[in-house]
Amino acid sequence: MGLPPNPPPPPTPPHTLPSHTFGQTHGSAPTRPPTYPPTPHPMPQYLYLHGFASSPQSAKAQAMKTRLAALGIPLLVPDLNQGDFAHLTLSRQIQQVSALILSQDQPTVLIGSSLGGLTAAWVAQQATLTKRIEKLVLLAPAFQFLQQWLPRLGPETLASWRTEGTLPVYHYTEQRQLPLDYRFITDAQGYRDADLQANIPTLMLHGTHDETISIEASRAYAAPRPWVRLVELPSDHALTDVEPEIWQHTQGFLGL
Repeated sequence: MGLPPNPPPPPTPPHTLPSHTFGQTHGSAPTRPPTYPPTPHPMPQYLYLHGFASSPQSAKAQAMKTRLAALGIPLLVPDLNQGDFAHLTLSRQIQQVSALILSQDQPTVLIGSSLGGLTAAWVAQQATLTKRIEKLVLLAPAFQFLQQWLPRLGPETLASWRTEGTLPVYHYTEQRQLPLDYRFITDAQGYRDADLQANIPTLMLHGTHDETISIEASRAYAAPRPWVRLVELPSDHALTDVEPEIWQHTQGFLGL
C-alpha cells in the first residue's frame, strides 16, 4: 500500500503593510502630518455711495468714515455728482462705481444711502461684479424711487420738466438749486427692482417715519429675498438721530 499523497501547501497570506502609525517610520517616534498656514483672506475695500443731490461730505458718509477709521479701515466715498449734477443718471452712477471695483483685486463691501443704496444694489447685480461684492449695507435705499418721487412732483411739474428738458433741484451740499436733465427720469425707468436678484448678504436699515422713501418699499424688497435682513429704526429718511444704532448693526453684520 503506497504512502498517502502530500497535503497541499498552505495558502500564501496576502501582502500586508507594516502596522505602524501614519506618519511614523519603523522604530521611530510618531510624527504629525505637516501643517500649512491658512490661505490669507484678502481684506475687502469699503465703498460708501452717497444719496441723491448729496456728496461725500454728507453726515452719514462722514460718520461711517469716522467709525471705520477708528478700526484702521479706510472708507472710499466717491463723488457721484462727478462735477456734473445736471447729467446725473442711475446708469452713470452704476458705471462709475463698477469701474472703481474693477480697478481693484480685493473684494468689496458696498454701503449705500438712499439713491446710493439703489445704485449699490444694481452694481451688485452686474454679472462681472456679483462675485466681487462681499456684502451690502443699504441705508434707506431708494427702492420704488420713481413710484414714490414722481407723484410728489405732480403732473404739471413733470410735464414742464419733460418739455423744458431740465428741472431745478435743491442740492443739499451746494445749498442751491441746480438743473437736472430729464434723462434722469427716462434712464431710471429702465431699471426694475424685481430684476435685482443677486444673492449677496445684505443688511438694510430704514426709518419707520421715512416720508421720502416709505419703509414699505424696503419691506417689499426684503420679503422675497431670504439673503436680505431688514432692520426698522424709529427715524426719518436722514437717519441721523440713530447713527449709534446704525453702526451697531453694521459692525455686527460686517464682523468688525
